[in-house]
Amino acid sequence: MLRLEKITPANFNAAIGVTVRADQAHLVAPVVKSLAEAYVHPETAWPRLILDGDRAVGFLMAFFDAELGGIRRSGLWRLNIADGEQGRGYGRFAVESVAAEIRRRGGTRLAVSWVPGENSPEAFYLKLGFRLTGEVDDGELVGELQL
Repeated sequence: MLRLEKITPANFNAAIGVTVRADQAHLVAPVVKSLAEAYVHPETAWPRLILDGDRAVGFLMAFFDAELGGIRRSGLWRLNIADGEQGRGYGRFAVESVAAEIRRRGGTRLAVSWVPGENSPEAFYLKLGFRLTGEVDDGELVGELQL
């Protein structure tokens, strides 16, 4: 059964053990950096471990009411699906879970940004219905999904 779990001392090592494929490592920060960022941005960061049963298969970090591209937004800050676990619906589950949390908080749009280029997650996000906004934030393309 797929679920999200708050990062705790009990699952910290499982969370930081989530690593993406080697050819994707330049596209997303490691989980340990995301957790450090969540620590210094506790008012906006929402880090969660993605579990399939008791197995850690990914990590996500959402943000709520934070600045992205000069606009206040909520969305997906990081998505790390473990090497060997991609293509099994975990990424879609992560996006749908963040969308549900944004809706619960009264939001109507989900933002995400990604590094363009080889092995980029752009096709994944576009397939889920994200549309490019035309913005570039810190070298990353910005996409948005209407909820």
